[in-house]
Amino acid sequence: MSRKYFGTDGIRGEIGKTPMTPDFVLKLGWAAGKVLAAHGTPLVIIGKDTRISGYMLESALEAGLVAAGVNIRLLGPMPTPAVAYLTTTFRASAGVVISASHNPYQDNGVKFFSAEGTKLSDETELEIEDYLERDLVTVSSDKLGKVERVDDAAGRYIEFCKRAIPSHVTLDGLRIVVDCANGATYHVSPHVFSELGADVVKIAARPDGFNINDGCGATSLALLQKSVKEYRADLGIALDGDGDRLMMVDHKGEVVDGDEILAIIAAHRMQKEGLKKDVVGTLMSNLGLEKAMAGMGLNFHRADVGDRYVMELLRKSGGILGGESSGHIIVRDRIATGDGTIAALQVLYAVIASGKNLHELKQVMTKYPQKLINVRINNKIDLKENKKIQDAVKEAETQMGSSGRVLLRASGTEPLIRVMVEAEEEKHTQQYAQYIADVVEKVAR
Repeated sequence: MSRKYFGTDGIRGEIGKTPMTPDFVLKLGWAAGKVLAAHGTPLVIIGKDTRISGYMLESALEAGLVAAGVNIRLLGPMPTPAVAYLTTTFRASAGVVISASHNPYQDNGVKFFSAEGTKLSDETELEIEDYLERDLVTVSSDKLGKVERVDDAAGRYIEFCKRAIPSHVTLDGLRIVVDCANGATYHVSPHVFSELGADVVKIAARPDGFNINDGCGATSLALLQKSVKEYRADLGIALDGDGDRLMMVDHKGEVVDGDEILAIIAAHRMQKEGLKKDVVGTLMSNLGLEKAMAGMGLNFHRADVGDRYVMELLRKSGGILGGESSGHIIVRDRIATGDGTIAALQVLYAVIASGKNLHELKQVMTKYPQKLINVRINNKIDLKENKKIQDAVKEAETQMGSSGRVLLRASGTEPLIRVMVEAEEEKHTQQYAQYIADVVEKVAR
């Protein structure tokens, strides 16, 4: 059965448009509540990020869940991974986050976690979609759910994060700039680092409902780069609006992306705690990361793009470390979902333990030059079956050998074919990407 509402990361949309209207979210709460209620009297916890529409959608979701007989605990503004963690500590049936992650404030969405703090199963999502097509029928008054607010949610999560590195490790002597993206981490993540001993300069930590991800955070690093130099910090940490994504900046102002963060953590864990042989990236992970993992004796696997798929492949392979170039990093023996704050702590632990700065640590991998060309198409193309395109890809791969790779992907949201080439030499990335893009364009005519 195909999904009508759920994507790979919950349900998202622009406010005022289906599916992000209050009446839809109310119905969504009721539908989810009906599915959960089939397994007893459920408890659901709800968190949100800082965008203005969160209050409206929280009320709508709350009404729908209560109408299905579900009890609720409201956490207020909390990072997505905090909701995943607190779902398990409250022994809740599910956790819900109202957030559109790194998107601008005009968007919002709803993401669900299971009782184990992981994404809902496909079967559960399909059950919820089935109820969304039915008429909403409220339970009787004596069976309506009850709502309570949790006042110490931030403190619980802060203490949990601090336990992600050994108790003897302190961050004394480190000056860190933390960019909270004016999002859900503004009142938690800076405290995590400062309570562990770091001298913390926090920026983009004054949310007003409209400035989330606006020229700040993990998707816009110029502010952090400037601030690291201005405050003469050792490094900078950038989180996104809901706190599940991490990008970093070294003392020189150079960006350290998700691939490099993954390589740093892997190298450190190999030395300090051991690491299971399997590490997971995505189809977009830089070839330099794959080479670095092989150099450490690790098996590198590529999942489809999306942290959901990274987690699925981690479970299948038994690995504990995976992530995306965009900064979704999963340290599975610390938390069951991507967490920017916990991933940052793993890097800071590596800095302290090694005595090296972040710029030195990122040399563990050498990034390959990459060229991406988007080719607009009018008709759907079967990339795997089209002989002209496949011949062009094979020719490029033969010429580059093991020193390069080609990736072709159809966009999931636009009529585009994305042509990406990585190679040791930058001139080859441009040459072969353009060659393949020209062939795709001719086929698309």
